[in-house]
Amino acid sequence: MDWWWRRQLDDEGLEVLIHEQQRIVSRTQLLAAGRSDSEIRRRLRGRRWQIVHPGVYATHTGPLGYDERIVAALLYAGPEVAWSHYTAAEQFGLIKHDRHRPVYVTIPWRRRVRPRPGLVITRDKHWEDRLATVVPPRTRPAEAVLEIVGVSRSLDEAAAIVAEACQSGRVRPAEILNALDGRRQLRHRAALRSILADVAQGTHSLLELRYLRDVERAHGLPTGRRQRAVDQEFTDVAYEPVGLVVELDGRFHFAPGQRWRDLARDNRAALRSEVTLRYGWLDIISRPCSAAVQVLQVSRRKDPTIPARPCRPTCPVR
Repeated sequence: MDWWWRRQLDDEGLEVLIHEQQRIVSRTQLLAAGRSDSEIRRRLRGRRWQIVHPGVYATHTGPLGYDERIVAALLYAGPEVAWSHYTAAEQFGLIKHDRHRPVYVTIPWRRRVRPRPGLVITRDKHWEDRLATVVPPRTRPAEAVLEIVGVSRSLDEAAAIVAEACQSGRVRPAEILNALDGRRQLRHRAALRSILADVAQGTHSLLELRYLRDVERAHGLPTGRRQRAVDQEFTDVAYEPVGLVVELDGRFHFAPGQRWRDLARDNRAALRSEVTLRYGWLDIISRPCSAAVQVLQVSRRKDPTIPARPCRPTCPVR
């Protein structure tokens, strides 16, 4: 397989290529453009360039940023390589950038690349089948999500990634399900289908998934309507027959602006004759039964026959 940057080098020249690569260049690229080893050594000795990885250079002497590090990782790992896992997901806009993460790349199973600090190299027997048709190379969005799921330490961590990626609008639950069929040994695979089904119904965050599982389903409460559009905004969970809205906020913020926005939203719900219950992380993670009791109490004001069940012998839900 030829290098992914070869066509751009032939069509636009070395200077344009270096500019597009965030001022990163490899020895292989320099030699392909007709530069000599002696010229490379001269620039390094003169401290006009710096070594990032063996055979990969920054054409400046300042600190390296995130964009430079991810390009340098591709150039170091060889011609058959692609961004993968968190790095691919970040480049597709599926998840937020985290500059403290290492760079993730994947290479074919038959290859070996020496490890480097800040670089995670994965070998994949199905490497070529999972690539997106873009340059620089990276795994497809759905594949990147599953790669992250495969290295997630917990099911909650995996669920959070799935929810965030789907909420970006750049990958759909159905696409992840299709990719899942090709991964028989994936960690958390058994639970992933139900998580994707919940996300497809409008659950947009880990907190919403935990509310659905630990409050609503665990206590046999009616199924609320997810992400209902009303008054030019979205409500997290709406129990429309009983006039109840549940808002879930996983952020740990003390911003006055956000507080006023929350109050304004609650006031608009009141004008619609709806009661708003608002929960954060601590409520759902530590006190899901208490949240279920409150949802049930408000619901039964309108309909005393609303069903519910305790999740365990000591559960206060009756």
